[in-house]
Amino acid sequence: MKIKYIIYQLITLLFLSSCNDFLDTQPDNRVEWSTPTQISQLLVSAYSDGNYALLGELSSDNFIDNNSPNDMGAYYNLASRNRMDDEIYAWEDVVSDNEQDSPSHVWSGCYYAIAVTNNALKAIEKFEEEGKGDEVSAQKGEALLCRAYHHFILVNLFAKVYKNEALSKDDPGVPYVTEPETRVLVHYERLSVSDVYDRIEQDLLEGIDLIVDNVYDVPKYHFNKKAAHAFAARFYLFKREYDKVIKYANIALGSNPSLRNWNKEMPTYESIAHFWIDAESLNNFLLLPTGSWFSRVFGKRYGCNREAADATIFGTGPTWGDYNFHPCYSGRLYIREKQEYGLFFPKCGEFFEYTDKVAQIGLGHIVRAEFTAEETLLCRAEANVYLGNDSLAVADLITYDNSRKITQNDTINPIIPSRTLTDALIRSFYTESRPLFVQKFNTEKISPDFIVTNEQKPLLDCVLHFRRLETIFDGMRWFDIKRYGIEITHKIGTSRIETLTWDDPRRALQIPQEVIQAGMDPNNRTLDLPATGVEQLKIPLVRLNSETE
Repeated sequence: MKIKYIIYQLITLLFLSSCNDFLDTQPDNRVEWSTPTQISQLLVSAYSDGNYALLGELSSDNFIDNNSPNDMGAYYNLASRNRMDDEIYAWEDVVSDNEQDSPSHVWSGCYYAIAVTNNALKAIEKFEEEGKGDEVSAQKGEALLCRAYHHFILVNLFAKVYKNEALSKDDPGVPYVTEPETRVLVHYERLSVSDVYDRIEQDLLEGIDLIVDNVYDVPKYHFNKKAAHAFAARFYLFKREYDKVIKYANIALGSNPSLRNWNKEMPTYESIAHFWIDAESLNNFLLLPTGSWFSRVFGKRYGCNREAADATIFGTGPTWGDYNFHPCYSGRLYIREKQEYGLFFPKCGEFFEYTDKVAQIGLGHIVRAEFTAEETLLCRAEANVYLGNDSLAVADLITYDNSRKITQNDTINPIIPSRTLTDALIRSFYTESRPLFVQKFNTEKISPDFIVTNEQKPLLDCVLHFRRLETIFDGMRWFDIKRYGIEITHKIGTSRIETLTWDDPRRALQIPQEVIQAGMDPNNRTLDLPATGVEQLKIPLVRLNSETE
């Protein structure tokens, strides 16, 4: 489906001279990127500061509404962080906010990063025309990877799930921008999901072999070789080309994957936050600084609580069945206000930047571990299941599970020894008697070639459970819900229930309001609701105030 629209491209790459000589210069006075070093400096800005964690987590089943009744009918009366959180959790269009963590912030951040890459690529073209392309080939690789990655995030947030090459031709995607802009208002074409995926693949394949790590001062903050191949593994997992997932994951992981060291001493909140984003840790492939208030959602209306916590950070698992949460979280789960409002693991710790110390105001920052050895390992495990390599898939799951075991006992929080993961243990744990970990897939409804057999299902349940543990508070659970057509329900307040079916149009987030107002057709997110509009809760209610029970 071809759709024309107008979008704001606010590009701050136009540098003005000082006031004294302003009248002596041409109005279009852009810096000429004339050396490889200058292009490298430009590409520092080719990474979005938008964080999609809030959008993904509140849309998914990783959070619940504390103001909805529990099984006993008790509920709280807590304020949400802001109105935007209510809109996201209810799968409504976000109209109340365009600041940090909003669809607008993620959208504009991605397109700003894309604009930077296009300016860099235009400068690189001049080097190539002069026969000096080898001098900037590494920069070209980084620019192409950045452009591919940001379009990948955009299409997976603001469009329907990728089905296959043919079926996704009918689903509106996002604009794939490949040229620098010199105007504010520009007419673009909204490509299909299939076309966007094709262009992502083109940029990815062209750029991946050009990446050179030694051009970076701190490779973990750029698309280094491992990060590029981890991105390729994730991309082909979403595209369901499993042999390519294996190929690129193998390169990223090497023969002996280096995973996170959970035995490291982490006595404080701050030490855990730094542990997760340690640039020296071999498991971290790409770290992305973002502007985000996401960590402030905890302790308020929405939280990782009840069934959401039981399925993730405060739940059992195949090898830690005698423990009510994963042993690696012992002494490392935190609360804000009261435990009854939910828990969290501080991987998303906020780094605050003062813009005015006197007024005590500033910006919140969260560094994302965007590509890691752990997530790449689980991509490979999932691909091996579909390729019929069950033993290899189980081997990867064992590697992941073993990496999270604590071998050093804590006298205050003694660790209960966990079992060794096996194929048999996986199949005995992931059964329909555990609905928190075993959910219905609707893959064949999404695409007739997306088939999950009864033999594959327990292994995939294990993969998705481990992915959920690994990526919680990152927003990526939302992508897995979309990929598998998993249906989830949100209880909202005391009486409203919203269920997201496998084909619910609200699985594509609404594009930003200012972009719609500029002329772009919005996503069609209309639902055929029953006459009442919502399903009603039918359990006795007992209100608990926000201070005491």
